Amino acid sequence: MLRLIIGLAAGYVLGSKAGRARYEQISSVTRTLTSHPVSRKLVSVGRQKLSDGLSTRQKLEPMEPLDERTTVLVPHDQLRR
Repeated sequence: MLRLIIGLAAGYVLGSKAGRARYEQISSVTRTLTSHPVSRKLVSVGRQKLSDGLSTRQKLEPMEPLDERTTVLVPHDQLRR
């Protein structure tokens, strides 16, 4: 979906007959949005959630610690409660 939006925006910018002023305005807004820390954080969080959702690795949960430096992890579905 994001690629579609970027493609449409690029097509509009490249095909716009509004002139150089409109092109500069769109470019400025794009640079501002992509360089803003909140935008970067949203993209980072979205990528992490997507990665977690698509991950094939089992989710591990800690059992009782053996000592203060050693904790045993087991797959979530094998954890006895």
